[in-house]
Amino acid sequence: MYRIMLVDDEENILKALRRVLINTPCIYDGVEYPVRVETFTSANEALNYARNNAVDLVLSDYRMPGKDGVAFLREFKEIQPLAARLILSGYADLNAVIGAINEAQIYRFLNKPWNDYELVSSIAQALAYRNLMVENLHLADKARVNNGAMSPQELERKRLEEQDPGITHVNWGPDGSVILDLGDE
Repeated sequence: MYRIMLVDDEENILKALRRVLINTPCIYDGVEYPVRVETFTSANEALNYARNNAVDLVLSDYRMPGKDGVAFLREFKEIQPLAARLILSGYADLNAVIGAINEAQIYRFLNKPWNDYELVSSIAQALAYRNLMVENLHLADKARVNNGAMSPQELERKRLEEQDPGITHVNWGPDGSVILDLGDE
């Protein structure tokens, strides 16, 4: 099951996107990509979720209050660099498209209103592309281990971090102790 995060400040847009993704199979090149959808009306809430939950693909609105889609996806990329990133926007601003591609390294820029088939097809293509990229990275990491350029422990740390973001992060106290609950600081 592929985990998809939808981020838009308009609840009705999120409901419509969720409905399309739940009712229409994401198929590319004969392969179906079953999806589980999480929705967020706030970029900051979505970032908090991404810090502790693996996501395969994120689809974000471009214009949102507080943080635009490019800024959100740029931050999201720092947390989960292997997730596919797409932007959905009703504005065809060329500078926004260029910024999204250059800064957030998005896979695709989709227009509002969207065509359901194009949306689902683009998501399936992005997931297929992501799978290829992840497979290539894993093969390269295995080669690095075989060549001695990476330790098996580092390879395992990367695998764990991909599977469970934040799991390898340790919060150290000023006295060198490990802080288990950030609420205790």
